[in-house]
Amino acid sequence: MSTDVKLRLGTRQSPLALAQAEEARDRLCAAHGWSKAQVELVKVVASGDKIQDQPLAEIGGKALWTKELDAWLAEGRIDVSVHSMKDVETLRTDELRIAAMLPREDVRDVLIGAESLASLAPGSRVGTSAPRRAAQLLHARPDCEIVGMRGNVATRLGKLDAGEADATFLAAAGLSRLGMSVGIALDSETWLPAPAQGAIGLECRFDDGATIALLDAVNHGQTFDAVMLERALLEGLGGTCHSPIAVLSEKRGDSFHLRAAIFSADGRERQAGEIDVAAGDFAAMHAFAQDLLDKSPPAIRKLFDGQQ
Repeated sequence: MSTDVKLRLGTRQSPLALAQAEEARDRLCAAHGWSKAQVELVKVVASGDKIQDQPLAEIGGKALWTKELDAWLAEGRIDVSVHSMKDVETLRTDELRIAAMLPREDVRDVLIGAESLASLAPGSRVGTSAPRRAAQLLHARPDCEIVGMRGNVATRLGKLDAGEADATFLAAAGLSRLGMSVGIALDSETWLPAPAQGAIGLECRFDDGATIALLDAVNHGQTFDAVMLERALLEGLGGTCHSPIAVLSEKRGDSFHLRAAIFSADGRERQAGEIDVAAGDFAAMHAFAQDLLDKSPPAIRKLFDGQQ
């Protein structure tokens, strides 16, 4: 590594991943008085980007977004991985540490192809490979048909334009970071987002104290606390890529208010709950998760805690 380079940031190669890495670089440079040349962006091809014609849950889950970056971190080829936190597995290796998160963007989903869920034509084909989006849609509009759709933002918009579906969903945060304005943002009070949606995480080696200190300068505490609570909910639920989980967290005074819902795969069953919890109280989140599961019918419970 050149003596002029202070940090090497590992990133996937999609336009959105690169935009997120550039945001991380800009914030690090501003915090430490570095030039952009002192933070190197190292592009890594992730398995999830290589295979786009199958649902993630069927080909390895969220690890497909992280395993190459994890390996490069472990080998010392990069100092930091830049992640979309909603794509990071709940259980991480002890050798790595999520050391910082940037300020969270808009957590909402955007509907593209219709003015609202209600205005979707009967029997509309809606493209998504996300179990949460599919289940929430079928819960609200059981007449609609889910069409599998993966790929980066441009790919999915291209598939929509090609008529592969009548409508689709994208994350408002991703569109904003790409400078795009399309579709209608769904009300997060009624259409709950994915855990950790809109958050960018910075991960490094657990024993790399110097890098941890550098990353701490750009850590957004409220985002970090909220996302870690949401990840504790995932851990408590035993959720996988097959598990439809939605959660919205809001800072209220010194604590957080979380609203969560879990679904059956077909969206017919929904179990929801709310909790007020202090930052870092992961035991409370695990208990909340267990309460949700205890109240859920078998069609939901079988999707969680390895029971599928």
